[in-house]
Amino acid sequence: MKIVESSHEAYAHVHHLRCDQQKIGLVPTMGALHQGHLSLVERSQAECDVTAVTIFVNPTQFGPHEDYGRYPRTLEADLECLSQRSVDLVFVPQQPALYPAGYSTYVEPPAEAELWEGQCRPGHFRGVLSVVLKLFQILPATVAYFGQKDFQQLTVIRRMAEDFNLPIRVQGCETVRDDDGLALSSRNRYLSAEQREAALSLWKSLRWVEQAVAEGQRDVANLEQTMQQKLYDAGAEKIDYARIVDRESLASLSAVDRPSVALIAAYVGKTRLIDNLLLDAPGPPDH
Repeated sequence: MKIVESSHEAYAHVHHLRCDQQKIGLVPTMGALHQGHLSLVERSQAECDVTAVTIFVNPTQFGPHEDYGRYPRTLEADLECLSQRSVDLVFVPQQPALYPAGYSTYVEPPAEAELWEGQCRPGHFRGVLSVVLKLFQILPATVAYFGQKDFQQLTVIRRMAEDFNLPIRVQGCETVRDDDGLALSSRNRYLSAEQREAALSLWKSLRWVEQAVAEGQRDVANLEQTMQQKLYDAGAEKIDYARIVDRESLASLSAVDRPSVALIAAYVGKTRLIDNLLLDAPGPPDH
């Protein structure tokens, strides 16, 4: 496993492989790796000749009162984990390599970024897209793998790749969950045992919506109201949003009459968690 800190060395290595007709898979991460990240690595290794992983806690996607300072950093354990899985290349840049003195160029996010996370975390997607674009340039891979748990992030990265004609395919991968349904997240390690039980409120609410839609409920206002109540009843302390939206545009809906997605961002204690579930409505409306 090759570990690289220099962006120039990373580019040269990947460019050489691309010239050799190798298919390169890229897995961008902020470290603190768990099975969700590793599932992306496994998908890349199954589909590509070479797999590159990046580890960088990106400061520009955190707000001034968010958890950048305490975000878990477990680089030594992460590298050992990736080495055991025979990852080919790991890019571990220091902050000046990506944000040198005087850096002032950022990506303006697309329309899909304006709602939900975009409203709750101003500047978040500007930081996400800027660093992802940099990583796509430094490691010119064939395919980039992202988890579906960050559904809006996946959507806006896909839009950026399309709008900028980037020669890389953005591949979403299914959310990985613990046996009880909790979506895997690096922030789960913030939770106490009691809080972890309360964190299941997100998955329970999403499953309730899925069942309600399957039974023919279509009125979004009623579904959202009940979903929010179930979140509070099961232990969430604050809800940023619990909404059912169009799967492509992420715009609000009045009825579940098209491919949709239920999105949740809620706090358990001081920990902010997100989750989502895709919804289909092939049957008749409310009856």
